[in-house]
Amino acid sequence: MTNLTNYHSHCLYCDGRANMEDFIRFAISEGFTSYGISSHAPLPFSTAWTMEWDRMEDYLSEFARLKEKFADKIELAVGLEIDYLNEDSNPAFFRFQELPLDYRIGSVHMLYSPEGKIVDIDTPADTFRQLVDKHFGGDLDYVVHLYYKNLLRMVELGGFDIVGHADKMHYNASCYRPGLLDEPWYDTFVRSYFTAIAERGYIVEVNTKSYYELGTFYPNERYFSFLKELGVRVQVNSDAHYPERINNGRAEALAALKKAGFETVVEWHHGRWEDMRIGSVSFV
Repeated sequence: MTNLTNYHSHCLYCDGRANMEDFIRFAISEGFTSYGISSHAPLPFSTAWTMEWDRMEDYLSEFARLKEKFADKIELAVGLEIDYLNEDSNPAFFRFQELPLDYRIGSVHMLYSPEGKIVDIDTPADTFRQLVDKHFGGDLDYVVHLYYKNLLRMVELGGFDIVGHADKMHYNASCYRPGLLDEPWYDTFVRSYFTAIAERGYIVEVNTKSYYELGTFYPNERYFSFLKELGVRVQVNSDAHYPERINNGRAEALAALKKAGFETVVEWHHGRWEDMRIGSVSFV
């Protein structure tokens, strides 16, 4: 299969389940042509799933060592997945901009409740329901609006290359209220968000992490044709936390993109992002 690349993966520097070298070795064994490591960036507070600032130098040094070690086998790139949390903690923050990274992924995983409590909404659907009921009084519309408001603000501030799992809330929100995705206001909201992304030229990843488990991509496949109309550049990433999952859902995502009219995906080659034609797609 062609287009064997991935730029969204998490190793032991954050919440991944294997070391950096294990991911790279597996990518080589699978025939990948390029690969990127993108650990969760530090936040202003400690969590179980993000890197701490005091590990940043080790992270970059380890990557540099492995890049040299495997230079004749695969092209490697280093990045971070950086959360938009608020005006003072987001991908545009100067400390992230000063790092010698090849790329940055911008994502939203957490929201502030009306009482000012930070709530991680990137959870299983049952947990999401409990969090919305507990911290937001069951007001799903408020949560959806706040989520996209934060995404739009992240897009406005910039400082990143790739939009991570662009509408990841769609699955949990539609489980909370079936039919939500067909409500006109929601569709309008999402289209405005993707239009803002297109205007600023960001890459949108088709995140395949949940495809085998939940049967959905992020963004939702229903918007692939719209992204094509907008001229948005896309790439397929697995958001893998285990080496053996780096290729999950790739063939299905590439086939869906081709069906929507995409002829190319964005890949890292020769030290830069390049548009590469989608080749033949095989299902093994």
